[in-house]
Amino acid sequence: MSTSIRLKRFGSKQRPYYRIVVQDSRKANKSRTLAEVGQYHPVENKETQVVIDVEAVKSWLQKGAQPSATVRSLLNKQGVTVTRTVQE
Repeated sequence: MSTSIRLKRFGSKQRPYYRIVVQDSRKANKSRTLAEVGQYHPVENKETQVVIDVEAVKSWLQKGAQPSATVRSLLNKQGVTVTRTVQE
């Protein structure tokens, strides 16, 4: 199973927040998730904007999960290095 780490949108109009989730990459964005590894609140202040469980993310990355571009940039800002692998 190919998994991806991506954002799942919640909240109301003009007040979005996102959960950083691990999901089967073939499923729709609103479908069931395998794990929740963090939260992203873009309208909050800078200190509480991103909360990530670094150990869980590293574990999923070692298992082969591929982060989306946005999640990759959030992880880099938090100090989690993500090496880019080529999909065949």
